[in-house]
Amino acid sequence: QVQLVESGGGLVQPGGSLRLSCAASGSVYAINNMGWYRQAPGKERELVATITSGGSTNYADSVKGRFTISRDNARNTVYLQMNSLKAEDTAVYYCNAYIHAGSVTYMNYWGKGTLVTVSS
Repeated sequence: QVQLVESGGGLVQPGGSLRLSCAASGSVYAINNMGWYRQAPGKERELVATITSGGSTNYADSVKGRFTISRDNARNTVYLQMNSLKAEDTAVYYCNAYIHAGSVTYMNYWGKGTLVTVSS
């Protein structure tokens, strides 16, 4: 069985930085695409950034130039470096990954989320 666990969220001032981590644990055989999503109060969950197994990345327009997604395949971990944070970035951030576990083919998994609050 596989679990995704996010960490690194918290309270930060506007203009500050945070780095989120998401580690996959359990019977992980291989991980394909990984990504970060977020959901602000009263809004729908939206895509923030994705990264393929080969390292190709995509970003939402709202975070381009400020956020960087990366991964460490040896540790089954994906990161989201968030710089120049704005109040509008306040949301619960969720990790998503497409994982091959045990004898089961690739499936989508979600973390439980980590709260990022950008406020003075």
